[in-house]
Amino acid sequence: QVQLVESGGGLVQAGGSLRLSCAPSGRTFSSYYMGWFRQAPGKEREFVAAISRSGGDTYYADSVKGRFTISRDNAKNTVYLQMNSLKPEDTAVYYCAARLRLGTIRPGEQIQYDYWGQGTQVTVSS
Repeated sequence: QVQLVESGGGLVQAGGSLRLSCAPSGRTFSSYYMGWFRQAPGKEREFVAAISRSGGDTYYADSVKGRFTISRDNAKNTVYLQMNSLKPEDTAVYYCAARLRLGTIRPGEQIQYDYWGQGTQVTVSS
């Protein structure tokens, strides 16, 4: 059974930064296509960012482009989400997701992912 463990969430003031980490267990980390999603109170879960298995391709939601950076270190079996210039509207539970299936992926769609973490809370105060 694959487990995804997120870390790095917390409380930060607007304009600040946080870095989230996620380390899946199970198969070789480079086998996983990785994504980050978030769910704010009273809202549906939404796509934030995704990264290909090699790390060569990245995708972002328009709302975070230029502020967030997704990266991965296959040697450390970890995917990161660096979040800068945080805004109160970034407050949400952030979820790490992993896809093992091969084939074409639409990175923004939740159904494309096979495994999910429990989430880590990010709170941005104004």
